[in-house]
Amino acid sequence: MAQSIADRRDQEFVLHEMLNAADLASHERFREFNKKTMDMVLTEARNLAVKELLPVSKEGDETGCVLENGKVAIPPCFHRAYKLFCEGEWVAMCDDPEFGGQGMPRILSMAAGELFTGANCAFLMYPGLTHGAGKLVEEFGTEDQKKKYLENLYTGKWAGTMCLTEPEAGSDVGNLTTIAKRNEDGTFSITGSKIFISGGDQDLTENIIHPVLARIEGAPAGTKGISLFLVPKYRVNEDGTIGEPNDVTCTGLEEKMGIHGNATASLAFGSKGNCIGELLGAENKGMKAMFVMMNEARLGVGLQGFGFASASYVNAVNYAKERIQGTDLTKIFDKDPKPVAIINHPDVKRQLLHMKAYVDGMRSLMYFTALCFDKVLTAADETDKETWQGLIELLIPVVKGYITDRAFEVCTQGVQVFGGYGFISEYPQEQLLRDCKITSIYEGTNGIQAMDLLGRKLGLKKGKPFMDLLTRMNQTIAAAKEIPELADMAVRVETAVNKLGETAMHMGMTAMSEKVLDAFAVAHPFLDVTGDVVMAWLELWRAVTAQPKIGSAKKKDAAFYQGQVTTAKYFIQWVLPATLGKMEALKGNIPAIMEMPEDAFPA
Repeated sequence: MAQSIADRRDQEFVLHEMLNAADLASHERFREFNKKTMDMVLTEARNLAVKELLPVSKEGDETGCVLENGKVAIPPCFHRAYKLFCEGEWVAMCDDPEFGGQGMPRILSMAAGELFTGANCAFLMYPGLTHGAGKLVEEFGTEDQKKKYLENLYTGKWAGTMCLTEPEAGSDVGNLTTIAKRNEDGTFSITGSKIFISGGDQDLTENIIHPVLARIEGAPAGTKGISLFLVPKYRVNEDGTIGEPNDVTCTGLEEKMGIHGNATASLAFGSKGNCIGELLGAENKGMKAMFVMMNEARLGVGLQGFGFASASYVNAVNYAKERIQGTDLTKIFDKDPKPVAIINHPDVKRQLLHMKAYVDGMRSLMYFTALCFDKVLTAADETDKETWQGLIELLIPVVKGYITDRAFEVCTQGVQVFGGYGFISEYPQEQLLRDCKITSIYEGTNGIQAMDLLGRKLGLKKGKPFMDLLTRMNQTIAAAKEIPELADMAVRVETAVNKLGETAMHMGMTAMSEKVLDAFAVAHPFLDVTGDVVMAWLELWRAVTAQPKIGSAKKKDAAFYQGQVTTAKYFIQWVLPATLGKMEALKGNIPAIMEMPEDAFPA
């Protein structure tokens, strides 16, 4: 069976026909990235993903990571892939070439990232977190820190992590106990433990730079007293060479449900009293700094979930076209009915279309959000810049929360299409399902994303980003109404958009009333309906882009464009009515959750 990772034609459709990404080349910052260059970059990314990353995904899952004598060994098959990944300068795709980046638009890096995550997410987490650590240095580091760390991180020579979580301080970061003690030379002695650190130790790189949250002795309690420190595994000499070990010890590796190829480590800092860290940014401003990395991480986690879903969907389509089983229902009473590919069976086609609707919508949402980052960099004025930045802030919890929830459902259906074969490790579907689950948990569980949407993003700048989003939705609706074939869908989406506005207002008012707990009890359902309406808007946008091209397109492209319209029709006619019902329920409040006595649950 052919094994793939993403629908290349659909990638091109979203990039070049729906979002017109190559228009970014009209700006000085991205002048080198015209359509030809973008396509070339994607071809190279696909080659690396298909030829190098995908083939070692299963082996990496089966081999896993090993901790022996205080040293961690990751799957040996990852080493060649990492070398090629770094040689291709893929670690810092969007960043300054002066420090080892490629300077490409975020939307192009998103498309390449889809290929990499769909091929081998456990592997990609090593360079992914490295980039995040580098971004912290670029944003908050001194000139000396940038000189010491940045190029080494952005080229992948050194790796980076993200050290927040502690045994008694998971999502409640303010309860951390890691301590930083001032030293006379301006450095700090770090003492504490961190858990669940992805890529926390490995044998890929000669050094690992840990951004560590800690509290300086005497600092205020809670998040107000947290600072951020750079703590290398090995100290860095003045000339940039590797020095002595820095008293950072891997004390264990987690036995996980999935992503076995990534070393999820427990780390002890300063267990021998000899761990040195450098303050990164201002004292007591660590959480503000870390949110730069966390926002990037949340976008990356959404991409991971989407990558799993995209790969599972493409595998399911390929399998359904090749797997011959059962008779066409319309010919079941023929004298000698021939077996057909299972894609001909109505229920299988329903599952595939359901998967397609979500995968297509996820791709549009991921790429659109990435384009917003590029629009911030190319904005004509501050007002325009603030508009695009507001959309980013609003959409991040939707990207991370909604996409990862739906991605796991898509992967579940990907197993179902394969039937019994989907449940065994001979085929990739069960690994994709296992690996996908973590995406709804880390970088802030999806319940936290929902609280962020309701508690912070909905009312951001007096609700302007939310209103800007509704305005964009209504612009697409107006365009669809001008196309006779799409007019009915446009009206249905318009009804949902108006209902979302009403629901958001109700949720916001409830959250500011004495019923605040009732509001946050259904924050996650509110995130779900917001995501549904966003998806309906994007599906309609796809249809608006495709419908005028059907009549003049070649046979293969005509089928592709018709598929866009049909997929939008399915989502809008089948998924959206349930969303309307959920919004009506939310507007009526659901007090039963908070009314439920704790003692009524089993002891």
